[in-house]
Amino acid sequence: MRAVIIPLLLWTLGSTYAADQTSAATYPLKVSANRRYLVDQNNAPFLVAGDSPQSLMVNLSEEEAEAYFADRQAHGFNTVWINLVCKPYTGGRPDGTTFDGVAPFTKPDDLSTPNPAYFDRCEHILRLATKHGLLVMLDPAETGDFLKVMVQNGPAKCRQFGRFVATRYEAFDNLLWFHGNDYQDWRNSTNDAAVTAVALGIKDKDKRHLHTIELDYEISGSLDDPNWAPIFNLCASYTYFPVYAQVLKDYNRSNFVPVCMIESDYEFERNSTPAVLRRQEYWANLSGATGQLYGNEFTWTFKADWKTHLDTPGAIQMAYVKALFEPRKWFDLVPDQTHKVVTAGYGTFDGTPTDGNRFNMTSDYVTAGRAPDGTLVMAYMPTFRPITVDMTQLCGPAAAQWYDPSCGKYFAIEGSPFPNSDKHTFIPPRHNADGDDDWVLVLEAWKK
Repeated sequence: MRAVIIPLLLWTLGSTYAADQTSAATYPLKVSANRRYLVDQNNAPFLVAGDSPQSLMVNLSEEEAEAYFADRQAHGFNTVWINLVCKPYTGGRPDGTTFDGVAPFTKPDDLSTPNPAYFDRCEHILRLATKHGLLVMLDPAETGDFLKVMVQNGPAKCRQFGRFVATRYEAFDNLLWFHGNDYQDWRNSTNDAAVTAVALGIKDKDKRHLHTIELDYEISGSLDDPNWAPIFNLCASYTYFPVYAQVLKDYNRSNFVPVCMIESDYEFERNSTPAVLRRQEYWANLSGATGQLYGNEFTWTFKADWKTHLDTPGAIQMAYVKALFEPRKWFDLVPDQTHKVVTAGYGTFDGTPTDGNRFNMTSDYVTAGRAPDGTLVMAYMPTFRPITVDMTQLCGPAAAQWYDPSCGKYFAIEGSPFPNSDKHTFIPPRHNADGDDDWVLVLEAWKK
């Protein structure tokens, strides 16, 4: 089979999402009626395409922050994860000060003494993120370094601090409260009493914004901690193993809420490659997630040479993720967990964490999703092989294309459109533009 680049005639297909995907989201976000994804105030589905500049508040000037936000907006990111206060664990300084010496508290580590100068600057930076249309996942007190501080202060002061930050920033529409961050010790009731107190203090004053929490590495989901179930509205999947396993675990919970792939391998860390990052992104989005966050070794801590590591393959390819999913009804896709759609060639589900499958490098598993009305099937293939699709799962004749996630181009499949009868075996091109073998099969059917 020879692939030929063709223009995509989306408007002819029943699966096309008619909403204007170029318009900015109307914040704050909320949970969809079926609790499977995020929507904005106009009920437009919101696919998280996030970056993780965790230490931005303490390491960048306002001018640098605006330049950073502009760059991320240009690359198609719509979300940033930022820690409100920050120490060395997430790229800051031992005393929590900014790069130019502004401390977050007038008495060191006393949560009841917020420094107006520090939180004024944070407000200015949030306004810059608003200017660039970015959702800010804001962590009021990350648990890498500040867990000890929260416990020392006690639940009463923690709740007071939560009320303070909520009162200070509740007016920003583009917020989603983010708690935890490598929260390894949540099983300790003393720890969890302090951390939940911050969140409950926020909820005392702010009824408008959603919450999530990142628990422990190397693998976790927000719903692991039942104390948090009444607090958060977005489940954060966190894993350094093939991401589909944890996302599907959280997707399949009886008390499910929308799932976001909150953290996995970062660009330039642990020998990650663009192909590894793509696996994380497409595996997550085709396993029922409402999007995912990317990270970059140089920009989550803002190393000295971070400015030369902005326009990287991982950042550039985020736009290709959005270009594939956002024009389509990605939010209707149901994960093909029983292989009714992709019936052969789907590889091996790597669901048991072992050293051999850390950092998402080895799994060959195909994640696929089908719209219940049969208008759309999408399947991500991380490695080269034929796959067989039951075409009767589509509602009519189906246009078939390969999508190259490394360059954002579509390739025609000879014989398209295919009838929605019997099974058909599809074989992708041998290499994509990066020289790798990952492809997305896109089947779009006409409604009868």
